Amino acid sequence: MEQATFGAGCFWCVEAVFQNLKGVEKVVSGYTGGRIPNPTYKEVCSGLTGHNEVTQITFDPAQISFEELLEVFWKTHDPTTLNRQGNDVGTQYRSGIYYHNEEQKRLAEAYKQKLNEAHAFESPIVTEIEPLKVFYPAENYHQNYYNLNGSQPYCQFVVKPKVDKVKAVFGEKLKA
Repeated sequence: MEQATFGAGCFWCVEAVFQNLKGVEKVVSGYTGGRIPNPTYKEVCSGLTGHNEVTQITFDPAQISFEELLEVFWKTHDPTTLNRQGNDVGTQYRSGIYYHNEEQKRLAEAYKQKLNEAHAFESPIVTEIEPLKVFYPAENYHQNYYNLNGSQPYCQFVVKPKVDKVKAVFGEKLKA
């Protein structure tokens, strides 16, 4: 098993996007990139800790590659908006790839360059690509959030469209 760590806005959305892909064993919502150890959700939401809401994905590379995870990452959020995804605004919602090894760094940087050169988005990509220094799991009530709280308005209006997009675009990659 290998791990990938991505920030692409609210971790509830990112978790829901990746957890149903074939080869994904586990997805944990959490925080990285900040200044204080073991931050709480309230501290991260203040925007003062420097942490990003991220998901850490444990996957089987024999079933799904890091490159395939990158493809889902790039196609399920807007990597051109600095410190925001839709109405979620703040440094904790920044787009980021936090690599676990040099190969992930190389692949992420090459994919980002390819997208920018192809003008795949109207604006340049602002996704940060940095080494994962430390990952702090979020509080238990944030884990598996969409599956447990799918009827809540935020889930219906923000998370569900992303999940539906994954089903439509990556249907062949979904678990049965």
